[in-house]
Amino acid sequence: MSAQDSPTLLKLAVLRLLKDEALAISSLQYLPRALFPLLFKEAFNHRQTNVLRAMVAVWPFPFLPLGTLMKTPHLEILQAVLDGVDMLWTQKVLPRRRKLQVLDLRNVHHDFWDVWVGPEDGGRSAEAVCEEQTAKRLHRYVLRRRLKVVTDLCLRFHLNEHQAYLLQWAQQRRSSIRLCCVKMQIWALPAYTVRKVLMVFQPDSIQELELNTGWSLSTLVHFASYLDQMRNLQKLLITRIHKNTFKVLNTSSDIQKCITKFVSQFSKLNSLQHLSMNGIYFSSEHMKQLFRYLKTPLETLSITMCKLSHLDLSSLSQSQSLHQLKHLNLRLVKLIDLHPVPFHDLLRSVADTLQTLELEGCWMVDSQLIALLPALSQCSQLTRVNFYDNDISMAVLKDLLYHTANLSQLTQELYPAPLECYDDTGDVLMGRFVQLCPELMETLMTIRQPKRVSFATYICHECCQRCVYDLETKLCRCRQ
Repeated sequence: MSAQDSPTLLKLAVLRLLKDEALAISSLQYLPRALFPLLFKEAFNHRQTNVLRAMVAVWPFPFLPLGTLMKTPHLEILQAVLDGVDMLWTQKVLPRRRKLQVLDLRNVHHDFWDVWVGPEDGGRSAEAVCEEQTAKRLHRYVLRRRLKVVTDLCLRFHLNEHQAYLLQWAQQRRSSIRLCCVKMQIWALPAYTVRKVLMVFQPDSIQELELNTGWSLSTLVHFASYLDQMRNLQKLLITRIHKNTFKVLNTSSDIQKCITKFVSQFSKLNSLQHLSMNGIYFSSEHMKQLFRYLKTPLETLSITMCKLSHLDLSSLSQSQSLHQLKHLNLRLVKLIDLHPVPFHDLLRSVADTLQTLELEGCWMVDSQLIALLPALSQCSQLTRVNFYDNDISMAVLKDLLYHTANLSQLTQELYPAPLECYDDTGDVLMGRFVQLCPELMETLMTIRQPKRVSFATYICHECCQRCVYDLETKLCRCRQ
């Protein structure tokens, strides 16, 4: 029998065994551990919840990546697996002899189900190595004698039945279960529901948090008491926080106190690497405090859909936590009235690390872009730049292209169509667009060999598309 035939024959044997559920369940105690992954996977595919329940109770590995199989929530399978966990924890077995230590419900790729385990007395298989590495990571959880259940959670408007069941189950077993959420997204959920959820989870397990809530500042402050417990938080996105939606928050002094209390929590986020703020405005003093509180260098800073003052940009350029940025996104931030010197200083401070620069829709004009060019030309690690939707003339665009001569890492470049392509009312002059954009492309190709480059107009108000030139002209739907 060849090695290629073995998996096929094993699968046939497993499928035959699963035809008799009672026999399959009674055989588990005699089944070689190498067959467990294949048997579990087939039982999962055929929705044989009785077999799954029994298998979890005798699972011979420290790790069970259920979420890799369960691409979409399936309540009956989740119930069966959690029932199996209950059976495992009620058995009269010494805790140190329990194999299962982590139940992973995240829909992330894992090699566990694809690796051939191999004979128990054979050499070190790929799965054995994987198990050994997992065991090292889980040492502290073994000592605590608690099962770690890992999940990602996206909360939209209300808990679905799958989420509600898991949370209730974990709440009732807090002494033996450690429920961990690696990535949490909260969308328009009432604050009291969020508080109930966070009381079940271990706050220090959250590594990525997205708050798309529409909350008021006063509500955000109440949430801040949980934020300061998220000591391992690496990525934070906050969007749409309203200044005043409740009558109890009437005065400017109240608002300032709320913001100050929230901003102060950043001093406790010692692992934060990626920070995004969308549609949020803090005063210049609070912005300065926020970046002063940061303990570790950020890799990503995204501030979008707001207005930054001259003092705000000065705070950014002076913050030591931003001097190793890899990604800077200021999309839809109005820079039209700002003096460009602080921004120039910021670009110069990140010249050795910056990889992506997003300046779409910043209302930049010629004089501002010209002031940035010396610093921009030193950003040798840039792979992507986006200057769409800024008011730049033909001459300055050519100057910009010349300043990118040494940026050999660029793989994507997005530039605005020159101002000369528009009439006085802002309508696109198609003849000028068709003439000038190829001229800019030709200029760039005489400087270096670009990869992906496009020149585009503002989005058409009627069809919501752009006219784009990227070696060929693509008109918006209105002009086709």
